[in-house]
Parts: sequence; C-alpha cells; structure tokens
Amino acid sequence: MTSRKPRSKSLPSSPRSKPKHGSRKRPPQPRRVALAKVKDDLSRYLRLAAGQEILITRHGRPAGVLIGFETDEDWFEYRLENHPEFLRQIESARAAIKAGQGTRLEDLPR
Repeated sequence: MTSRKPRSKSLPSSPRSKPKHGSRKRPPQPRRVALAKVKDDLSRYLRLAAGQEILITRHGRPAGVLIGFETDEDWFEYRLENHPEFLRQIESARAAIKAGQGTRLEDLPR
C-alpha cells in the first residue's frame, strides 16, 4: 500500500475559511512610516494620506498620524467632528432627548 500525500491547506476544499476581498472583520490598518522617511518626502506621504492614514513612527514606536483630505469638504467635516464646542452641543442635545425634552420630527410645522 502506498501512503497518501496529505492534502494541501491551500486547496479550495480546505476547512479553514479564507478572508474574502472586502471583508470587514478588521478596519484597514494605517500605513506605518518612519519619521525620517516622512521628513524626506512629505509631499508624497501627504498625497498618500488622502486615501489612508499614515502612522508616523519614531524608533519603531507610534509618534503621530498624518491625515490627508481630498476636498475642502473633507477638511470641514474633520474640523467639525473634532471641534470641542460642537461635540459639547451634540452631547447636550442627546441628553435633552433622553430626558424627553426633544422635539419629534412629526411635531415640526411643515
């Protein structure tokens, strides 16, 4: 009798499921780039940052994040989402709604 060769794990019939394109199990990881490289070619990394965050490392450790904007509207949305006063107003409005002090859309005049 001849012994059978073990089945390759890379065959489609493998019991392990493989991640599919577009799988949403993990958010996309930011690209890691050393600070020295970013300093040498900032304009290149700024263009890349419009599509994904760039994690800037110093001695292999995270030191900062470079975020790019494709449009002026993206910049405006970023500023709005991170503006402390706007965030306080949102929190206050949510608290008012929980306390029953909000106005339902159905009650607004048309």
